[in-house]
Amino acid sequence: MRVAVKIPAFVAVPVALLSLGAALPPSLQGSGLWEVGTKASGAGAGRHCLADTALLTQWEHRGAQCTRVVLSGNRDRSEVQYTCPAGGFGTSRVQLLTPRSVRIETQGISGGLPFGYTIYARRLGPCGPVKR
Repeated sequence: MRVAVKIPAFVAVPVALLSLGAALPPSLQGSGLWEVGTKASGAGAGRHCLADTALLTQWEHRGAQCTRVVLSGNRDRSEVQYTCPAGGFGTSRVQLLTPRSVRIETQGISGGLPFGYTIYARRLGPCGPVKR
């Protein structure tokens, strides 16, 4: 049985924003260069410089300005739900695999169609200078 509890906006918004930091362990937060792919071995993974690693939790919509809320979390796992202005949304489950890598199971709606997949992300370090 679910019970709905109404929380005033002046309390709910700051709590949601503060809890977003729990989506990823502190060692993986902030900007950085990431290798992201669908295979745990890293084969075929692409490198991405992310200004905010919270984008890993909304990988399907990483180019959109989405609102994220951490539903649950601890040191090794978290669950994040997000909603995007164009109508897309999703839920991602993040699991810490090593101090520098995570597995993210994500599902939702994108472009009016359902999606669901798992990605593996490994932090490589800071983003380097752009090579010309």
